[in-house]
Amino acid sequence: MPKPRITFRGRPGNSRDAHRAGPRLTGPRARVALLAALALPTAAAAWIGVTGWLAHSELLAVREDLGALRESVGHSVEGGSRTAGAAGSPAESDQERLVRSAAAHAARAHGLTTGPAWYTASRLPFVGGPFETVRGIADASDRLAGDVLPPLVRAVPRLASSAQAGGVPRALAGLEREAPEFARAARVVAEVRAEARRLPRSTWLPAADRGRAQLTGQLDRLVPQTRDAAVAARVVPAMLGTHGPRHYFLAFQNIAEARGTGGLPGAFAVLRADRGKVSFEHFGNNTEIDVAAKADLGAEFAAQYGHNGPQSMWANSNMSPHFPYAGRIWTSYWRAQTGRKLDGAIAIDPASLGMLLRATGPARLPDGSALTADNAVDLTERDSYAKYSDVAERKSFFVEAARAAAEEMMTAFDDPRLLPALMRAVHDVQRAGRLQVWSAHPAEQRLLEARPFGGALPDAPGPFAGLVLNNGAGTKLDYYLDRSLVWEPGACTEKGRAVTTTVTLTNRAPSSGLPQYVTQRVDAPSYRTQPGDNRLLVSYYAGTGAKLTRATLDGRPVEPVPGFERGHPVFTLDLELPRQSTRTLVLHLLEPEADRPPTILRQALVTPLKATVRPARPCGR
Repeated sequence: MPKPRITFRGRPGNSRDAHRAGPRLTGPRARVALLAALALPTAAAAWIGVTGWLAHSELLAVREDLGALRESVGHSVEGGSRTAGAAGSPAESDQERLVRSAAAHAARAHGLTTGPAWYTASRLPFVGGPFETVRGIADASDRLAGDVLPPLVRAVPRLASSAQAGGVPRALAGLEREAPEFARAARVVAEVRAEARRLPRSTWLPAADRGRAQLTGQLDRLVPQTRDAAVAARVVPAMLGTHGPRHYFLAFQNIAEARGTGGLPGAFAVLRADRGKVSFEHFGNNTEIDVAAKADLGAEFAAQYGHNGPQSMWANSNMSPHFPYAGRIWTSYWRAQTGRKLDGAIAIDPASLGMLLRATGPARLPDGSALTADNAVDLTERDSYAKYSDVAERKSFFVEAARAAAEEMMTAFDDPRLLPALMRAVHDVQRAGRLQVWSAHPAEQRLLEARPFGGALPDAPGPFAGLVLNNGAGTKLDYYLDRSLVWEPGACTEKGRAVTTTVTLTNRAPSSGLPQYVTQRVDAPSYRTQPGDNRLLVSYYAGTGAKLTRATLDGRPVEPVPGFERGHPVFTLDLELPRQSTRTLVLHLLEPEADRPPTILRQALVTPLKATVRPARPCGR
């Protein structure tokens, strides 16, 4: 077989032409090829433009459907049994229709942004960022509308129907059945957020950047919500006695006297839960506890808090912000006092009672007055001290207030018409950091500790800023306390990033007119004080591996006492805070990991912490 011959179209001896092998298109064929080569990018650009506009329209339709769905679900919940009843009710079918519509629009948007043109455009150097972002937004919308919403929307009316037909016990059984769907939804949402965060943050198209920012912002809110729901579906049925009676220590924290988990544990109750039926077996106050606890919390806890006697002095039992420590200590106290073992501990405060009473309606006190959403904090944390000069009477008032509020909540808990509003209020309380739950059952506790309502001090590495106050004077002046924290990253060094944290504390206590019990100093200071002066143990919790380089108080050098808790360096200063004064503590630190905003620990007191985080530029690698 003769070998194929290569024909050179150049002149013999012309080396440049001699190296050009292959046929050359000439005439009409060359013009067609050239036109095709020129037309292909233009056609691709036109295709991307048209499909991008159509995808944008589809995503707008998704947003409209979700807005209508949110409104419909809200009406269903507010209407209770009138609209959240049996399957097939108008509200339920309307919600399913909206979900199907949103899923269809999202799927079309995703389909419009796939294919060779979009894929190629998204991979182009320098100019491909917006196309990658649009593809990612469409894909995320498709997964959320198609994989997350349908099972959740189907679950809500089923749970409402169960509650209406069989009360809380059947609702809990239904919640337990739906737990796998909630867990799957939480997993998908977390995966979608991880993918969205990998999308280009800044491109040449501002509209794409805004879309990414809106998506990640929504996912940042949705991820913790779905995780909270998934954990609740796993643990709430068992904790409320679905598989047998449970008993819990319920502490009412007095936030007029700060402690690590919120406030001084004053009035308390022992709560019983049996197949969803909640009742109270005992109400009491701290004067009943006259024994020592015996909880083994390890050498680290003993080194940080042992000198304050948390297991021998009830008032110091919750100095740590890590609520599981308080839960174990409180249940240990109760077991030592009564011989009874409890299944866990719960803490709330007067602000929590106010939020819950807004859902249930006011509670009637023995003297005929009302404990309401608007007066719960002021009545228990301020007015009661002026009204009751006798300590025993005042402590009795706290117990009666707790009992009245608890009875009102139990009534709502058994009423299908009030239950949805009560559940929303519980959600608001835990979001505010005013509900903390610890379980003595290890499997449940592992789930609780990962969520905010577990009250755990996070032990993961990374930037962290925690301001924790413990009242060291024995006053009830923290009702008048304002707190602010500013976290400001500085220059990068070989040892980490310089971080400056500025803590400002203001004592607004009036110079006269306060009851003696509110202002009395049980710490018996060696220096002169005036009524209204306060004393605080101010602890700052930094990120893992952080080092304090220097600190100042009102511009003068100070040396906070170093400590350590759950991976966090802790720096504590004993601080006198006179009435009508402001003091400023500035800490200069080196943080090994501070390229992103810190996790902020927010101790729940009367006035919320005002926290400001300055932006940080990434350190060079």
